Amino acid sequence: MTSQTTLDTAGSGDKAVAPSQQPPASGLRGHPWFTLITVAVGVMMVALDGTIVAIANPAIQKDLGATFAQVQWITNGYFLALAVSLITAGKLGDRFGHRQTFLIGVVGFAAASGAIGLSDSIGLVVTFRVFQGLFGALLMPAALGLLRATFPAEKLNMAIGIWGMVIGASTAGGPILGGVLVQHVSWQSVFFINVPVGLIALVLGVVMLLDHRAENAPRSFDLLGIGLLSGAMFCLVWALIKAPTWGWGDGKTWTFIAASVLGFAFFSFWETKVREPLIPLGLFRSVPLSAGVVLMVLMAIAFMGGLFFVTFYLQNVHGMDPVDAGLHLLPLTGMMIVGSPLAGAAITKLGPRIPLAGGMAATAIAMYGMSTLKADTGSGIMAVWFALLGLGLAPVMVGATEVIVGNAPMELSGVAGGLQQAAMQIGGSLGTAVLGAVMASKVDSSLPGNWAAAGLPKLTPAQLAQASEAVQVGVAPVAKGTPEAIVAKITGVAHDTFISGMSLASLVAAGVAAVAILVALLTKRGENADSGAGVGHI
Repeated sequence: MTSQTTLDTAGSGDKAVAPSQQPPASGLRGHPWFTLITVAVGVMMVALDGTIVAIANPAIQKDLGATFAQVQWITNGYFLALAVSLITAGKLGDRFGHRQTFLIGVVGFAAASGAIGLSDSIGLVVTFRVFQGLFGALLMPAALGLLRATFPAEKLNMAIGIWGMVIGASTAGGPILGGVLVQHVSWQSVFFINVPVGLIALVLGVVMLLDHRAENAPRSFDLLGIGLLSGAMFCLVWALIKAPTWGWGDGKTWTFIAASVLGFAFFSFWETKVREPLIPLGLFRSVPLSAGVVLMVLMAIAFMGGLFFVTFYLQNVHGMDPVDAGLHLLPLTGMMIVGSPLAGAAITKLGPRIPLAGGMAATAIAMYGMSTLKADTGSGIMAVWFALLGLGLAPVMVGATEVIVGNAPMELSGVAGGLQQAAMQIGGSLGTAVLGAVMASKVDSSLPGNWAAAGLPKLTPAQLAQASEAVQVGVAPVAKGTPEAIVAKITGVAHDTFISGMSLASLVAAGVAAVAILVALLTKRGENADSGAGVGHI
């Protein structure tokens, strides 16, 4: 790739300077490590909100008198807005500068968080959650674009390692912090906490961040492409969100999936015709970049899908409160915190292929280990598998991100960052939906036999369906006034049936991780990473 040129701030008449000849950033502004600290503070808000709010949902439901379906939209509205907007948001960063889009994302996200805390109806909470997702989509790809442009190639993996560490720690730490805040302050505090964090990120951003743009950054917008891609992403994510409610055999589910496929097909066709496409399809001629995107999807399926049931296992089978459940996941969080920067150093030295394949192998083994968990499994055994999962995920979070962003041209670093985040969001949604379907199928097939074998009274089809729904999240379907001896039997059946479903879902996740090992072998170091640091001081 030809090297990008740099435009000096003195004016358009100044001579362009090649990145390798460009003087380093002076003072605080544009310093690589201060840039990393700044974007890490902003990204922390978005990652934390992915999990912290789940702990607050019961309190929100009770306080605002919301239905279960309405409460689901607190999560679904945020996720839908984030997933649909990421790639377009990345393009905005490429066009207008990642510093500007990052700062707008920080301000908007913090303001939307404060508005949620002040809301007195479920409708307002969901509305502002959508705004949180939209502003979060601006922030995330811009953070990656800033890292790509600021760090030299030999230090980019380490920077992405720390960036991944922040995301992993924030995601896994969300339930702990959320439990503490809801239990000891209020559900509103879960959102209010983003306001001071956002202010810190804003001040740091204004002082520390330097705008970077490639000379040949896009100058126009592919509006039809944005519409087609957004529509296709919406239909896909909507189908995945609604599939557990509608059922995978329902016509509505497949109508949205079909609409998504058509949307992606029309989008692909249009991108070959427009002068400045939203996503130049030539990007995917890079086998490593394409492998990185697929790897991120597969990793998220195994991780997010598998972890979804672990929270129910800890709280509903072992009877832990949210804070205790979060503490039991500390081995996972801790290994991601320790492993991410170490993975960055290993990838810099060895290249991404071996660490990525090794990481997915460790993930596959960890998910297999989680399939062996029982109702009476001790904390020590759980910690081993959780720690191995964190150790396996760390190099994948770091390496796949570097492979995607590093193999894209500098002028498309925002789009590449959007691709990376969109792949993770879609993978997480796929994992929850598909593994949820595996769990539901196993519970539906096993519960009647287990119920009868325990000598419990026969259930009507309607009662059985209701019981199955409860068992899928590890809850014993016990009616009020049930004798204690019968309660014990029902609880035993419910937990055993839930664990059989979780075991099967974990085995499927292990299989997905095993396939990802082969995909990891197609990756290699980013071909365009050297064009990053120091590009385009505007």
